[in-house]
Amino acid sequence: MKSCWIVTKDHKAVLEWRDIAVPQPAAGEVVIKVHATALNRGELVVGGAVHGGPEKLGGNEAAGEISVVGAGVTQFKPGDKVFGRVKGGFAEYAVAPAHQVLPLPPRLTYEQGAAIPVSFLTAYEMLYPPYGKLKAGEWLLITGASSGAGAACVQIAKMLGAKSIGTSGSAEKLEKLKALGLDVAIHTRKADFAMTVMEVTGGKGADLAINLVGGTLFAECLKSLARKGRLAVVGYVDGLVTAEIDLSAVHTNRFEIFGISNAKISADERRAAMAGFARDVMPAIIDGRITPLVDRVFPFAELQAAKDCMESSAMVGKIVVRVA
Repeated sequence: MKSCWIVTKDHKAVLEWRDIAVPQPAAGEVVIKVHATALNRGELVVGGAVHGGPEKLGGNEAAGEISVVGAGVTQFKPGDKVFGRVKGGFAEYAVAPAHQVLPLPPRLTYEQGAAIPVSFLTAYEMLYPPYGKLKAGEWLLITGASSGAGAACVQIAKMLGAKSIGTSGSAEKLEKLKALGLDVAIHTRKADFAMTVMEVTGGKGADLAINLVGGTLFAECLKSLARKGRLAVVGYVDGLVTAEIDLSAVHTNRFEIFGISNAKISADERRAAMAGFARDVMPAIIDGRITPLVDRVFPFAELQAAKDCMESSAMVGKIVVRVA
């Protein structure tokens, strides 16, 4: 089958096309005929192949049809339409643990289904207990809000009854996010938004801040927090993995700082996150309160162009690739 691998060369992620055998499921796994997959910055831009060694079959999420089920899998059968976190979505067939796969809601296309798993599960872990603990009436701050995870945070926050503040260097992107449910848009790429956050929250600050940018905005995120505020460290697209921290502010305000990453996630953690997401967020996706935001769709043969688009940060939401 046709597949695309991510190979680290000169500290950069490079795509290589290869013909490989169709995977077979182990016990507890399923094989999915991939109709659509999606791109993730951590895999293609920040991490390269680092999470899987010097090279890996690309693609962490997909939507399609069940082709084969492994021993012990009873919740799916061949022909079922599904989506989920997979191993090797940049291919015509991908394998996945059955507990990482969910039925595709009839109202969604395969492209929309492929846009859900990584971004929405990351958003879920950032916003829900035991980490973000976002509640109705609270304020959520999202830096670099136009990413897939950022857009998902805006949508989930609206569903929860929380109010969201998003930063972006693009006024056009912010308008799209406002149409998605963003309450307050701050047009900036700089660390200069804390005062505005305080003003719009009546001097309280954000109850939860999501730092999708990196070290350049870490200190400003701390300044933006309310007492007992929480700060999620999720990415560092600015390339800066260090930051100064005001220990006095953390101490006196009882701040909580946590990180969300799939780099070292265990099978049990993956299972728990998917089960929680299916319980808490999927009903809103099924009934239409939340629709995944797909920025653009590329053919499988144009995967390099899709990667170039992601590297240019031109998107709002997800870049999806149609495979089948």
